Amino acid sequence: MDIFFVIITALIAWHGLTFRDADGKKDFVRLLFGAISLLFCLRVLFFDILGG
Repeated sequence: MDIFFVIITALIAWHGLTFRDADGKKDFVRLLFGAISLLFCLRVLFFDILGG
């Protein structure tokens, strides 16, 4: 279940941090949720899966 969570949150983080609209601008809300998703992804990866 942890691996599935890491994969999903990594995909959400990637989408949120790399998304640009038609004008080429980044959306603040997507950046915010992408950063939060990345934090959760790394937290579960390092503490729950790798045991660090």
